Amino acid sequence: MKPHRVNRVVPGPGQESVWDYPRPPRVEQSTDRVVVTIGGLVIVDTDDAVRVLETSHPPVYYLPRSAFRAGSLEPAPGQSYCEFKGAASYLSVFAPGRLEVAAGWYYPSPTRGFEDLVERVALYPGRMDEVTVNGERVLPQPGDFYGGWITSRVVGPFKGAPGSLGW
Repeated sequence: MKPHRVNRVVPGPGQESVWDYPRPPRVEQSTDRVVVTIGGLVIVDTDDAVRVLETSHPPVYYLPRSAFRAGSLEPAPGQSYCEFKGAASYLSVFAPGRLEVAAGWYYPSPTRGFEDLVERVALYPGRMDEVTVNGERVLPQPGDFYGGWITSRVVGPFKGAPGSLGW
């Protein structure tokens, strides 16, 4: 099968192209302010995040488990495996009157090179009421599998959209 040619969007000033991100992915520290709201309640507000950057994917922000509102995270059924980061476990996200089953994930024992993910949680932004990075509302990565966070800082195209499976 012939590989799909992707028409990379050229980043403007202050932007990053996901096509310049590495594969295997890289973990980088971030001082971006991340606020997550669900059920009308802010469950996390932190400037202690790490971003995972991988070719063709918007960044995934991992937030300190200790920054979440007490009682807002509970173990959920299921596991998945990333060829780079290892085995992931899932978390349900709670707020008064709201439950999102398996809306977050974490790596209890990530593989070498991804140790910065220990005790950090990633969330599917489309499953929350609102997620912001530095005050800008996050758009979820297309599709229902990947958990990337799209802001005006990143340009694509992004994996997950229809027709992108072969990228």
